[in-house]
Amino acid sequence: MGTAATTPSARETELLEAAYRYVLQHGLADLSLRPLATAIGSSPRVLMFLFGNKDGLVRALLARARADELTFLDALTDHPTPPDLAAAVDQVWRWLSAPEHHPLLRLWTEAYARSLVDPDGPWTGFARTTVDDWLDLLARFQPPAHRDTPTARTTRTLALAVLRGALLDLLATGDEPRATAAVQHHITTLRSTPG
Repeated sequence: MGTAATTPSARETELLEAAYRYVLQHGLADLSLRPLATAIGSSPRVLMFLFGNKDGLVRALLARARADELTFLDALTDHPTPPDLAAAVDQVWRWLSAPEHHPLLRLWTEAYARSLVDPDGPWTGFARTTVDDWLDLLARFQPPAHRDTPTARTTRTLALAVLRGALLDLLATGDEPRATAAVQHHITTLRSTPG
């Protein structure tokens, strides 16, 4: 059985990628092993063998989604000098608002919400980990001497709240110009605030 302690087999990796593409399109809400297995050319029995059970598969899918998120975050932090939180918020929003990322972000939103209402499910800790990932990223774009101050923590928390709120609004309404205008307004505020 595939676990974090072992290297996944080629077949496990192949099926995880196929299942990931499936949930990006269909979400996790009504995920059932039989239709999933049929869609990806496998069987429920093979999925159970490789991932233990449905919860194990969901955990693997969420880890796969987080890997995509962390790849973006790592790419963004390739150029963190000079620290510029406003520029980081602008880059993050351009990525979040790109239509090709919306399937991943819908999956992220679903897992985030489920981790809040069902903290003992396979998405345990997903929301908290995501918040920590993004706050860590934003901290890297604040001056090192300033980033551990209460004001800096508040500033990056507000930046994250604006980004998350605008993303939820965009996914709900499709009104990209309005959501972008709100984020741009916050970026202007960040640029006009000392420190």
